[in-house]
Amino acid sequence: MQSTNCVPPAAGEAAATFAAAVPEAKLPISALLALASAGFITILTEALPAGLLPQISADLDVSQSLAGQMVTIYAIGSLVAAIPLVALTRTWRRRPLLIAAISGFAVVNTVTALSNDYVLTMAARFLAGVFAGLLWALAAGYASRLVAPQLQGRAIAIAMLGAPVALSIGIPTGTMLGAMTGWRMTFGLLSVMTVMLVGWVLLAVPDFPGQRTARRLALLSVFRLPGIRPVLFVMFAVVLAHNILYTYIVPYLQPSGLDVKADRVLLMFGVASLAVIPIVGALVDRHLRALVLSTTALFAAASLLLAVFTEQPVAIYLGVVAWGLAFGGAPTLFQTASAKAAGAEADAAQSMIVTGWNAAMAGGGLAGGLLLDSVGAAVLPVVLLAILLPALVAVWFGRQGFPRPLR
Repeated sequence: MQSTNCVPPAAGEAAATFAAAVPEAKLPISALLALASAGFITILTEALPAGLLPQISADLDVSQSLAGQMVTIYAIGSLVAAIPLVALTRTWRRRPLLIAAISGFAVVNTVTALSNDYVLTMAARFLAGVFAGLLWALAAGYASRLVAPQLQGRAIAIAMLGAPVALSIGIPTGTMLGAMTGWRMTFGLLSVMTVMLVGWVLLAVPDFPGQRTARRLALLSVFRLPGIRPVLFVMFAVVLAHNILYTYIVPYLQPSGLDVKADRVLLMFGVASLAVIPIVGALVDRHLRALVLSTTALFAAASLLLAVFTEQPVAIYLGVVAWGLAFGGAPTLFQTASAKAAGAEADAAQSMIVTGWNAAMAGGGLAGGLLLDSVGAAVLPVVLLAILLPALVAVWFGRQGFPRPLR
């Protein structure tokens, strides 16, 4: 990407900018782990209220369903903010923008920890979602600019590691800590972690210029770039299918009697999701198309297994593990695909990924709820199959978004 303006910098500043803009031929692990830690804090901030609803509802004197809207309004903030914020800030220097997005979490989590007013808490949560939308839009593009092109997929895989670690380890730990020390203390600790992360970013993550106004494409033009629309469609389908079942996994598990062991089932899903990430990271730069095809097909196979054996615990465990293996690499795969398809417009493309991802999450919750009320949970895996099969076709024919590897 280009400088933020057309005024030439001083010689020393130009040299520093050039040095920072040269991608490394090896993985800058510290910088990438700093980005991963930002993702960890983002996911922890988003999902932690779900595990602390009784304490939060009692403390704020609202029902648990109202307390649960702390998660919903966070997703809405990300959904509505990602594209406009990226469009507004495309010419800004990258590190100050990244630090601003991370620092926002320190502010909103502090407000959340101290607030006794439900409306103020919800406003803070909405702003947390806004900061998350910006941060997720920045992260993959930032990671790809840190390294040479042949390492971009692996860099993005490391930068995205914070999300599955937060889901599989961070949320259970945070829930346990909140039960022991109180939910406010947990959000306060998140603020302290965020301040420490800002220092890490300042030390380890180089700065990059934004784009020249004259050279950046309009967002609609980015959407029309070859490969972007197939990536967005397949990503939306996979995340929609995932969230339809994940949100209503407990009702689905009832016929098998595993609903009382839902925590164990979700733990197996989380461990499988985490285990596949090193494999995806090692192969994504050379075999992106094959990985997307195989993981989407594995997700479809898992859905078929879960649709047929709704009362067989062993088959359900196998299906959940296959589902986790299929979905664990999804953020890396789709963000790598969009970054490669968009090139210099990676941040704009990532904002579309963030928006589509959150729309699919919200749509999955809504669609799954309607299906649960109308026909029951047993049909959910069947609906997943109906969604995933067109996605497989789109991957097969969408060779601009999912190209064959160079020989």
